[in-house]
Amino acid sequence: MDDKEALTVSYSLSINEDLSKSDDNSNVFSRSISLRSYNKWSPAEHGVTLAWRDVSVYATKGTKKIKRIINGCSGAITSGSLIALMGSSGAGKSTLMSALAYRSTPGTVVDGDILVNGCQVGPFMRRMSGFVHQDDIFFGSLTVIEHLTIMAHLKLDRRVKSDEIAYTIRDLLERTGLTSCMHTKIGEDGEGKVLSGGEKKRLSFATELLTHPAILFCDEPTTGLDSYNAQKIVETLQDLAERRNTAILCTIHQPSSQLFAMFDQVLLLTEGRVAFFGDPTDAIEFFAENGYKCPVNYNPADYLIGVLSTEYGQSERSAQRTSSRICDLFAVSEAAHQRDLLVNLEIHMHESGVYQIEDEMSNFKPPLALTTIYWLVWRFFVTTIRDPTIQNLRILQKIGIALMAGLCYGGTIDLSQTGVQAIQGILFLFVSENTFSPMYSVLAFFPQMFPIFLREIKSGLYTTDQFYIANVIAMLPGLIVEPLIFIMIAYWLAALRPTLFAFVITIISSALVMNVSCACGMFFSAAFNSVPMAMAYLVPFDYILMITSGVFIRLETLTPLLSFLPYFSWLMYGNEAMSIVQWEDVNNIPCIDSNSTDIPCFKTGDEVLEHYSFKSSHLFMDIFSMCLLYIGFHTLGYIFLQRRTRK
Repeated sequence: MDDKEALTVSYSLSINEDLSKSDDNSNVFSRSISLRSYNKWSPAEHGVTLAWRDVSVYATKGTKKIKRIINGCSGAITSGSLIALMGSSGAGKSTLMSALAYRSTPGTVVDGDILVNGCQVGPFMRRMSGFVHQDDIFFGSLTVIEHLTIMAHLKLDRRVKSDEIAYTIRDLLERTGLTSCMHTKIGEDGEGKVLSGGEKKRLSFATELLTHPAILFCDEPTTGLDSYNAQKIVETLQDLAERRNTAILCTIHQPSSQLFAMFDQVLLLTEGRVAFFGDPTDAIEFFAENGYKCPVNYNPADYLIGVLSTEYGQSERSAQRTSSRICDLFAVSEAAHQRDLLVNLEIHMHESGVYQIEDEMSNFKPPLALTTIYWLVWRFFVTTIRDPTIQNLRILQKIGIALMAGLCYGGTIDLSQTGVQAIQGILFLFVSENTFSPMYSVLAFFPQMFPIFLREIKSGLYTTDQFYIANVIAMLPGLIVEPLIFIMIAYWLAALRPTLFAFVITIISSALVMNVSCACGMFFSAAFNSVPMAMAYLVPFDYILMITSGVFIRLETLTPLLSFLPYFSWLMYGNEAMSIVQWEDVNNIPCIDSNSTDIPCFKTGDEVLEHYSFKSSHLFMDIFSMCLLYIGFHTLGYIFLQRRTRK
């Protein structure tokens, strides 16, 4: 069969119709599913070779190279092999692995040849490889099966059917030992029944295995786990390498002697150079032949890393000479010669243009943009609903403040001179309550979300605009329900103007005020790296909003230099819109005492509006202006988020 033709493999499956139920003979049915390879050529099926020659990685600042982290490393990984990347802290393990996985962080420059089956690595590595990070970052409110379902719809080809996705998830749950906790919340520490550290690590593996990667990169997969769970993780890696023909490279810190022996090959790094690359047993023999024999009953991994790092009673310069000498000895060893033969073969394939893996994988069709946005919105909804501190308490807070405001102003609202002050007072309360609390509540959104957002966007799950649009859509229901509840309670308790038009415009204005406030908060959240920094700039901006709201100063008295400020104040727009519908066509306001100078005498609603520099003809312009501000702030928020992502 031609490797470049699509392969159709029939599986006879026995799966549960409902993944949420346990296996039962009465609920299990057999059916044949034709699983199709949507890539013209499947690396996972036919195997790959990842080779790199004379790779150096530099940390940079601008265009200036300031530090060399990896120094001329060469090596190769073949399908079905499990390789440990070891070295002391600062040796460059994570930096080298990120470069090989085409996931280097901004500010680094990779020099040298990195090839997959003779093809220079590129963005296609995101599809054909998986990357398990050291830190397990998830949405804690989701269950295991919900997380895998979302990731499957974001990662897999859009032509994969739902029943195939269901089978893939069920198979991964069984392979990774997560079937018993498939409905358990991932959670955070201290939240009761949640996943353990080992279960979270296995969930990370299951997430990356959804796409059947040909190469799997693991950054410190055993860190933070006890010896039993660490061994189970490595056994899982062995199973993947043997049964799925996956090439696996993982950094590992101080493995036990038992774990050390479980790897097919070990790559030792020191000061950014290769000290050894080959079989673990050969590594022990190589060091022994060169004067560094591992003592009996001593952990070989600890001993080898100790030789390459600064030991107790040994100067740093002496340790550098030792590690440099070992690297030089390995460079002329037989193991290095065998490595170079494979590397040079891959380089020859690249130069001759025999194979183009990127072209072979071009048939992959990513999920549609609307599908991606749908699943991101769904994830945010589930997270919000299951976290009462985000939405439920805010709604209760709105109800409480609405009751207090309505009861306090109840009986004070009438068409009199004192009633004018009361009406304008509660309208300003409507505006301010729907401004400051929502604005400050979203300041922590992007600082908290940025780690998982950056990880997922580097994996190619979605784009920045899809993520931003999804979160804006997900916030809309709450930003409509909250002001609706608030106005419905406070408006009628305070006995404001009892007309449908005035009531509807007040609700629309309040909802727009809250949405613009959240848009402004999202902009400041995206523009700054921390909440304190965002607040430092937001507080002065709030003072400008307060001053230009039309309550504390006549807007027409502002100096020409500051006359533009009210155009950016949605407090002014919202206050003016609600004031217009309260005072429109009111022509019979009595004066208490025409000779009194303590209280002004407004005889009509137009005089009230004029006093606050409002005009009745501005109603729909106010609503339109708030819509423009909403779009403007979100546009700025997206631009700054995109800017941070690129950095």
